[in-house]
Amino acid sequence: MELRLLQYFLAVAREQSFSKAAEYLHLTQPTLSRQLKDLEDELGKQLLIRSSKKITLTEDGMLFRKRAEEIVNLVDKTEKEIKLSDDTQISGDIYIGTGETDGIRLIAQVARDLKENYPNIHYHIASDDGQDVQENLDKGLIDFGIFLGDINTDKYNYLTFPIKDVWGILMKNNSKLSSKDYITPEDLYDKPLIISRQISNSSVIRKWFKKDLSELNVFSTYNLIYNASLLADEGLGYVICLDKLINTSGSSNLCFRPLKNMPELEINLVWKKYQILSKASEKFLECLKNTIENYNIEQK
Repeated sequence: MELRLLQYFLAVAREQSFSKAAEYLHLTQPTLSRQLKDLEDELGKQLLIRSSKKITLTEDGMLFRKRAEEIVNLVDKTEKEIKLSDDTQISGDIYIGTGETDGIRLIAQVARDLKENYPNIHYHIASDDGQDVQENLDKGLIDFGIFLGDINTDKYNYLTFPIKDVWGILMKNNSKLSSKDYITPEDLYDKPLIISRQISNSSVIRKWFKKDLSELNVFSTYNLIYNASLLADEGLGYVICLDKLINTSGSSNLCFRPLKNMPELEINLVWKKYQILSKASEKFLECLKNTIENYNIEQK
């Protein structure tokens, strides 16, 4: 299967039209249509649903699009790294996958320090849950992943950040629990909760609650903390989240209270063992190590 066929398929999936995709690819419409029909014959699966209005994808087509995007992105990433490998001036792209964490601030500080001497290093930060970050890391689609808590040290190299994340509750300032310094499990048993998918899969959270989440009043789930904060701001519930992701200072209607006796979360930057890093990634790691060492010295 040639790379160009994947690019042809992705163009049709994106444009939802053979004519528009053909124009974009500088092909004739019959040529493009025939190429993709041959691709379907080769796979033995229908990928496209053809109609006079627009082209849509079958279930197999949606799966194929995901894999095609991964392959094309990996090829593009590899080509860029090879072309830049002989540059005397270090440049290139660094891809980082992460969940929502204040640890990104450390990444931002390193990028700021590198910018003066290496202005042609560019950063691509994708927010996902831990499972998606690990999958993209294993496939080589990203260079680094940021993980909270335990990691597989047999599979990955890692750097532990000198800061930790704190679990707690984001709520409205006039909420019943806002006067407390810490939140206990019992405080939340009868309260409407707003939780993320990652939290729902967390054994640490279930252990802290001493109950399965199905026994609690889960009012809503969320993927992005900003959306959850709007629900809290309307007084709809209590958000289980990490500290410092939403600004609760000044005139904010929200406040954050930590969970009592909940261990803090280690933050780790992770990359695959035996992975050959680009010069840009190596320089980024070098600067991050120095930043962590200097931070630890200052704290002593």
